[in-house]
Amino acid sequence: MAGSYPYRIPPQQNGMASKILLLLTALPLTLALFAFVLQWRGGLNDPAGRWAGDSNKFPGMSTDSPSNGHSVTGSDCSDRLAQSASPTFPYYRGWTFEFAADTRPKICITTSTSAGLDQILPWIYYHKVIGVTNFLLFVEGKAAAANTSAILENIPGVKVVHRTKDLEEKQAKSRIWNETWLSSFFFRPCNYELFVKQSLNMEMAIVMAREFNMDWIIHLDTDELLHPAGAREYSLRQLLLDVPKNVDMVVFPNYESAIERDDIKEPFSEVSMFKKNYDHVTKETYFGLYKEATRGNPNYFLTYGNGKAAARVQDHLRPNGAHRWHNYMKSPNEIKLEEAAVLHYTYSKFSDLTSRRDRCGCKPTKEDVKRCFMLEFDRSAFIIASTATEEEMHHWYRDRIVWTDKDLNLKLIRKGLLTRIYAPMSVFQVIVQGLKEAGVFSNALASGHAVLEKSMSKEKFLSSMSDSSRTNSSVAQAVENKDGDKHQAKLMEKVGEGEMQAATRKLLETSIHTVMAVPPLAPPSLDVYTGSF
Repeated sequence: MAGSYPYRIPPQQNGMASKILLLLTALPLTLALFAFVLQWRGGLNDPAGRWAGDSNKFPGMSTDSPSNGHSVTGSDCSDRLAQSASPTFPYYRGWTFEFAADTRPKICITTSTSAGLDQILPWIYYHKVIGVTNFLLFVEGKAAAANTSAILENIPGVKVVHRTKDLEEKQAKSRIWNETWLSSFFFRPCNYELFVKQSLNMEMAIVMAREFNMDWIIHLDTDELLHPAGAREYSLRQLLLDVPKNVDMVVFPNYESAIERDDIKEPFSEVSMFKKNYDHVTKETYFGLYKEATRGNPNYFLTYGNGKAAARVQDHLRPNGAHRWHNYMKSPNEIKLEEAAVLHYTYSKFSDLTSRRDRCGCKPTKEDVKRCFMLEFDRSAFIIASTATEEEMHHWYRDRIVWTDKDLNLKLIRKGLLTRIYAPMSVFQVIVQGLKEAGVFSNALASGHAVLEKSMSKEKFLSSMSDSSRTNSSVAQAVENKDGDKHQAKLMEKVGEGEMQAATRKLLETSIHTVMAVPPLAPPSLDVYTGSF
């Protein structure tokens, strides 16, 4: 009798299924256990855990900092990871900023400034934090005031040079004054005059840099900050240390501040949005969004777009205008940085409109401003500041300079033309507060005032001994300064002493060796692009 039997899985298939099930169960457990062991032994470099044990406001700061330390919270961690560029400051050691004598490379910054102490002091200490050792300050205006210069001179590594009649006479005999590459800027007012002063001061700064045994020299204005992005740590020194030995000049493309309010008081600690340089974006993005990024202004940037440069201190070095350096004996080997930049805080305060106006005596006409300003936006700003009412100036400032359209800002950030940079803002907020708490500002003020009082006491004594001589000198100075043209004519007479030498040099110069001064240049305009969108 035929019977029916239930279906049975062959023994060999049953064993195979059991093995597969066991493998699938054991494999995840084994991997999880392996990962746990690695992390427990410190072999796993977890980026989130990297911040967990940090007891300082910024990584890289020593634990004995006078600023109040605190443990990093979860929100701090997420913020830092979101910004993806949390700085470390290897040269922050308390508030003394003392560098070892053999530390290399040694970097100096030279500037020509008329800013006040409230701007210069934080600017100096910020750059000390990122590794700058020396500062060569050519001062006039507010910066040349007796109390200000006395304070600055008492900061280690700072050399202050006043713009005196004696200095002008020495510069009138200098080499570059009697050469042709800078001569097209001579005897012209406002920005041209400043450009010549900067170049002459840079020539003197090179000599000082060699005396101080510097390795690199950088010309920077006091409304600019170096941003050493791309280095292994937030350090200008590390950035330049990695530069190949055969490189003579390093170009930092400039980013321009894009303010979002019209009531900025301290740009360095209040501004975080910047417009990126043409060299750091794609050509398609730059020209494709050019009109939106320009917002009716003459150019992509309000002012210059050709960056600033650091030069290796060496024989035959000379300035080539405020933005570049050159060498009398060779064409410098130059590289341009792909991430690091100069952050230019231009027109970041409403008062910048009137302060620029007050420094220039040109007529507010379209024709006259061309002889005073090199860039179109500066010309427009000068005319507005000279002719408009306060209300009209505010309206123009918000329309042309302040980025109030949040949707447009977000779009340009996503496209890569605008960017957020928080490091300098964070540095300033911590440094300024820390300097105040540590008494650095008060110590500098006290030292400066002590020097000033001593100097004034000496001057008072000398004046009592030679009052008549001083009076005669004052009268002579007043007569000489009564007419600026007379003073300028006297300088021209000094230049005349070297006319024959300059003429000879001009004959010997050839086109291959003559490199004209590089002025502040606007970024590429839409006119130069042949593509269509």
